[in-house]
Amino acid sequence: MSPKVSKEYKEEKKVQLLQAARKVFIKKGYMHATMQDIMDEAGVSRGALYDYFNNIEHAFIEVLKFDDQEILHFFKLDDQLSIWIQLTKWIKSQQKSIETINDSLLLARAQFYLSSNYTKDKNNFPYIKERYQITVKFINTFIQKGIDKGEFHPSILPESIARYFISSLNGLMLDTFQLGAEVTSVHDQLITLIFSLKEMLCPIENK
Repeated sequence: MSPKVSKEYKEEKKVQLLQAARKVFIKKGYMHATMQDIMDEAGVSRGALYDYFNNIEHAFIEVLKFDDQEILHFFKLDDQLSIWIQLTKWIKSQQKSIETINDSLLLARAQFYLSSNYTKDKNNFPYIKERYQITVKFINTFIQKGIDKGEFHPSILPESIARYFISSLNGLMLDTFQLGAEVTSVHDQLITLIFSLKEMLCPIENK
């Protein structure tokens, strides 16, 4: 009879496997990554890995969910700071991660979106659409909090601003991945993004 494993242990083990899988996808992309690569990186048996993930597609989706949690964590408000300050602080903090975009999941994501299984039936991968909708919702809620507190007086719909925000960062990341940080002038573009958001949100600063 196999020993009982606690829920906490399972969660910790899954996090370890996700971290190993993330390293593999960053290093090899999606197209060339295999379950064996993840086993080797994590130092686990085939059975141990398949207890958590059915195949490489399943592993990749779970890695996306894991990665997304870090982004969504930002949108938990700090009541000690104005929402505008929190927003601009986070945008500025993205410079390093964008400039080192080659060490991210961007290549793997692009390859996954072009993979035959995904392009043939996107409905089999609902999280891809959900992750966009979730991010829009979180940013929209973040902006709405600013409106409710009297900090923001937006000139256009908050949801439209949220979508613009996502598209701007995604575009900058993709361009930087293709062309390099020196060509895309990441710092200048982030400052421009802040300027454009200020025009849209009309924040009352020093509140």
